[in-house]
Amino acid sequence: PSGMPLLWVLRDILGFTGTKYSCGIEKCFACTVMVNGQAEHSCVFDATSAIGKQVVTVEGLGAVNPKLQDAWVAEQVPQCGYCQSGAIMAAVRLLQVTPNPTDAQIDSAMSNICACGTYPRMRKAIHRAAGAA
Repeated sequence: PSGMPLLWVLRDILGFTGTKYSCGIEKCFACTVMVNGQAEHSCVFDATSAIGKQVVTVEGLGAVNPKLQDAWVAEQVPQCGYCQSGAIMAAVRLLQVTPNPTDAQIDSAMSNICACGTYPRMRKAIHRAAGAA
């Protein structure tokens, strides 16, 4: 139905539970997915707006950027892991627009809230995926 967030379609109808619900008000970004190559916050993104578009969740990350996925594991980024699906999707977008980002560019782009504070590991993983580590 119109007005249903993409997040609910992904999780409850399609069974893609890697994308997480957290705040529901587009502040934490745990629900980040890619829609036609753009990072979108699926908790507020109307599902009908995704019709006919390519939607990539964390489950499809290996096909989009396997180097980033490998780097995330190598740098042991997740702690509790709850925010990681949104964070890694934000990192995908960053590397699409800035293939070799500086620390400042990474810090600016990674606005996802991580209660465990794994930001330094995220930065290292992004550099590794970019080939700078």
